[in-house]
Amino acid sequence: MAFDYKNASPEELKARYNAIAQEMGDDQFFTKKELNHLPHVLHDGEEVLAFTSGMMNNNTWLITLTDRRIIFLDKGLVYGLRQTAIDLDKVNAVSGETGIMFGSISIQDSAGSYQIRNVWKKTVMRFTNRVQQAIEARKARFMQQPAATRAAGPDDDIIAKLERLASLRDRGVLTEAEFAEQKARILAA
Repeated sequence: MAFDYKNASPEELKARYNAIAQEMGDDQFFTKKELNHLPHVLHDGEEVLAFTSGMMNNNTWLITLTDRRIIFLDKGLVYGLRQTAIDLDKVNAVSGETGIMFGSISIQDSAGSYQIRNVWKKTVMRFTNRVQQAIEARKARFMQQPAATRAAGPDDDIIAKLERLASLRDRGVLTEAEFAEQKARILAA
């Protein structure tokens, strides 16, 4: 049975967060406000798999991986909350780099790229590996569903691939020549 974040007592939440933080190597120092708010943004039955913190857009954000999505939370000092989420099904890539003390995590979806800097070095690879494992687990669960419930036509798959490719070109990740080459490959398949 999954942990019930919405109905857990503050002590139970603290113990749960401490266990995840210890496993990930995160100190929770700059993200206590966000962790306190996290149960309010989780869906019923959603399970937290990992979290870390880092700088994004000149603010400290809590980056939380659940079994369904990646949630970015930034709770203001006095008031305000900024929140965004990416469904795991929409994540195109996740990568990490480490330096002497800190590292960075990059998460890409079809809408853009999220760059999280000043992430504790010891959490970078643990977090990126967990994201990749969660994506694979989600794909495996999807493949176990009856074919009728997951049927998407081959045209839908081609369109989705072309849209992702166009997004990469529009963001400057691919040159026009690289885009044309990859488009030709997709259409030829």
